[in-house]
Amino acid sequence: QVQLVESGGGLVQAGGSLRLSCAASGTNFSPNVMTWYRQAPGKERELVASISEGGSTNYRGSVEGRFTISRDNAKNTVYLQMNSLKPEDTAVYYCYAVVAYRAYWGQGTQVTVSS
Repeated sequence: QVQLVESGGGLVQAGGSLRLSCAASGTNFSPNVMTWYRQAPGKERELVASISEGGSTNYRGSVEGRFTISRDNAKNTVYLQMNSLKPEDTAVYYCYAVVAYRAYWGQGTQVTVSS
């Protein structure tokens, strides 16, 4: 059974940094695209950043230049380095991956940015 386990969330002041990690376990296949989504209270889930197995990246406009997505294929792990955090970045952050043509979600990790 494939599992995505996230870590690294927490409470930080505006302007601070956090690094999220998401490790895929229970598979010998490397995930194709790995993606971070987030969902703030009362809002729809939105894509934050994605990275292909080859390292191509994509960001939503509001985080470009502040967030960096990366991955370690040997560890089946994706990271999200978040700098210059803003209160509007407050949300539950979810990892999403497609492994052997099946989609999986992590349990989510809370990121709270205080002003």
